[in-house]
Amino acid sequence: MHKAGFVNIIGNPNVGKSTLMNALVGENLSIITAKAQTTRHRIMGIVNGRSEADDCEFQIVYTDTPGIVNPHYKLHESMMGFVNSALQDADLFLMVTEVGETLKNQEVLAKVVASSTPIILVINKIDLSDQQTIADKIAYWQNQIPRAVIVPTSATERFNIDTIFNHILRLLPENPPYFPKDELTDRSMRFFVSEIIREKILLYYQKEIPYSCEVAVESYEEQEGLDRISAIVFVERESQKGILIGHQGQSLKKVGTEARKDIEEFTGKKCFLSIHIKVMKDWRNSERALRQFGYEV
Repeated sequence: MHKAGFVNIIGNPNVGKSTLMNALVGENLSIITAKAQTTRHRIMGIVNGRSEADDCEFQIVYTDTPGIVNPHYKLHESMMGFVNSALQDADLFLMVTEVGETLKNQEVLAKVVASSTPIILVINKIDLSDQQTIADKIAYWQNQIPRAVIVPTSATERFNIDTIFNHILRLLPENPPYFPKDELTDRSMRFFVSEIIREKILLYYQKEIPYSCEVAVESYEEQEGLDRISAIVFVERESQKGILIGHQGQSLKKVGTEARKDIEEFTGKKCFLSIHIKVMKDWRNSERALRQFGYEV
């Protein structure tokens, strides 16, 4: 017997969807910051294995999706397009909430509830709460979605990750594998390099700057023992370019240094990384620019 299916992770921004997927996959495929709207794309993480208890092999295709937002830019519309596609092709929903919130987008909640797709509702960040509050939240979601399997967890502390995995394996349908067994993700190395650089921008800059940036890898040259990578950070205004570069280039140098360390850890090779800044006015509302950056519009 072989089980396989798409386990699509949905929820509000900043509830820990990416942290949860990385914990379940065992690799840092999705970037993680304390800022909302960190994830912009739909990112797959593929886990293969064998369960002796169930006497079956399995392939779990996890999908991390952008947080559910009310669109203000065409970029947001594309991000919500990734969410809507995840609502349509899931074999199993991992619906992630946290103790202090309810799912704000009732339309998405209604679609999930109306579907026949199994639901595991994850109440994340319980390490930041107390037992009574957690018990109240479990009761709330049992009333909202009676058929859901509810699992309180802390993705950062890896608490109840095994419990979530066991529920997934139990609910996964019988199918042949969808991807070759040696694949970890559907994304290219260029994509992960651009995401690592964008993560550093999210971490080191404030206010609107990180949300006005998009990263594209211009060239990726693999050599023996060394990768040479050239990346461009696109911003919307000249003033943002100056802020990114910083006094005597120190801010951009810090981004490059920290990104290079993570890229080397991810690839297992030394890396020479150069980053340049270009202005592309109003790219978040440009269908042409969004297509160039790999978004669906």
